[in-house]
Amino acid sequence: MIPWDQLDSANTPAGDHELRLKQRGAEFSIMLGSNELMNSRLSGSEEALARLSCQRIAGRRQSKILIGGLGMGFTLRAALAELGTDAGIVVAELVPAVVAWARGPMASVFDGCLDDPRVTVREADVGRLIKLDVATYDAILLDVDNGPEGIVHGANDALYSIAGLNRARAALKPGGVLAVWSQGPDSGFARRLKQAGFSVEEVRVRANGKRGARHVIWIATNEQ
Repeated sequence: MIPWDQLDSANTPAGDHELRLKQRGAEFSIMLGSNELMNSRLSGSEEALARLSCQRIAGRRQSKILIGGLGMGFTLRAALAELGTDAGIVVAELVPAVVAWARGPMASVFDGCLDDPRVTVREADVGRLIKLDVATYDAILLDVDNGPEGIVHGANDALYSIAGLNRARAALKPGGVLAVWSQGPDSGFARRLKQAGFSVEEVRVRANGKRGARHVIWIATNEQ
């Protein structure tokens, strides 16, 4: 078995947690303590987050997408594959080191997708971008922390509150989609989505296509 090498580390914005980038052969892992947040071999549910969202807005011209969390780029690459050449994707990543890793040691994983002319990367809090924009996005895709019960950045809790969901709905165009990735189910969050006025579908997907843990994606449609 090839041992893991730690390539780099970075503090989370509050300074209370440390992210570590590790590599074993061609495999990469981003760790938070003993928790593995991302692995380059497990991309199925992150890709499904983009695919399911883009299917709901298929046919729209000049669609605009906001992705919260760069991760290892699986959601971004899947969205690029689904969307037309006139689309625009804004990726909000709170930890600058994650962007640096994407352009540095993990460049082979990202395969040039950050250089796609449809992509703009913002080193910013996705919640702040949502607050600034009204009726702007056809879809907002959130893959931050490990879902509504996040462990990486406590301030992300605001994204999943009633107030945060109301702001997300306001940032969407009519018929737009808020899609949220989670490592597991959360009945309270599903209720909050409905209370915020969304039509909600909960989809269970495997971490790696047909294998691995079952993750949850909520597809919430702004039907105003």
